[in-house]
Amino acid sequence: MTALATDVRKAASAARAARSLGSRIAQRLNGGLVRVLLVLVGLFWLVPTIGLLISSLRSPDDMSASGWWTVFTKPSQLTFASYRNLLENGDITHSLLNTVMITVPATVLVVVIGSLAGYAFAWMEFPGRDWWFLGVVGLLVVPVQVALIPIAELFGRIGLFGTILGVVLFHTGFGLPFAVFLLRNFFAEIPRELLEAARLDGAGELRLFARVVMPLGGPAIASLGIFQFLWVWNDMLVALVFTKSGTQPITVALQTQVRQFGNNIDVLAPGAFVSMVIPLAVFFAFQRQFVSGVMAGAVK
Repeated sequence: MTALATDVRKAASAARAARSLGSRIAQRLNGGLVRVLLVLVGLFWLVPTIGLLISSLRSPDDMSASGWWTVFTKPSQLTFASYRNLLENGDITHSLLNTVMITVPATVLVVVIGSLAGYAFAWMEFPGRDWWFLGVVGLLVVPVQVALIPIAELFGRIGLFGTILGVVLFHTGFGLPFAVFLLRNFFAEIPRELLEAARLDGAGELRLFARVVMPLGGPAIASLGIFQFLWVWNDMLVALVFTKSGTQPITVALQTQVRQFGNNIDVLAPGAFVSMVIPLAVFFAFQRQFVSGVMAGAVK
C-alpha cells in the first residue's frame, strides 16, 4: 500500500507539473499574441498621423510627384521649408492664437462652474435641487445644431456675433450640462463622514470645496478638462457660424486656405499637423489623471 500510495503521489505531482507547464506556455503565448495584435493595431491607427507628419516635411513638388512613403527610400526629401512658410503666413499664426484664446477660457469656465455646480447638487440642500438637476440632465440631449441660428440672432442683437467672447460663451453653455452631470455623480461618491468631519472642524462650504472636494475630485476634473479642451480645439461647426475673418480659429483658417488656394499644401500640411499635435500633447500630459478619472468608481 505504501508503494502504491507513493506511485500515485508521484503521478499526481507529474500531472500537476505538466498542467502547470502547459498553462504557463499558454499564458505566455496568449500574452504575446495580444501584445503583437495591439502593436499592429496601434501602428495601423498611426498611419494617417505618420503620413501627415512626413507630408509636412516634404516640398510641394515632391508631394505632387510621389506618395509620402517614398521618403523611406529617399530621405533627402525631408525639409523644414513648409514650417517656415507656415510661420510666415499671418492668417494661420493669428488663427492659432485665436484658437488658444477660445479654447483655454472655454475649458477653464466649464471646469470651474461645473465643479461648483456639481458640488452644490451633490452635497448642498436647496429648494428644488433634484428638479434642477433633472433639468440639467435634460439639456444633455439638446443638439448643438438646433441652437446655432437662435443664439446667432441673439448674439447679433447684443453685439457678440463674430467675437471670440461669443464663441467662448457658446462652448461654455453647451459644455456645462455634461460637466455638472459628470462631477455631481463623482462628488456624490465622496464619503459623507469625511465632509462631516471637516464641517465639525469649522470648515465652511467654500473651504470644504477647496480643501476636501477639489483634491479628491482631481481625476474627474482632469478628465473633464481634457474632454472639453479637445472638443473646443477641434470644433469647426460653431466656429464657422460665430466667427469672422479676424476671429477664426485654426480649423476654419485651414478650411479657408483649401477654398482659396487648392494647391497650398506647403501651408496646409504643417498647419494641420500643428493643430493636431497641441491637443495630443495636452492629452499625454494629463494621461494619468485621465485614466484615473475614467476608472473612478469602477472598483470599490
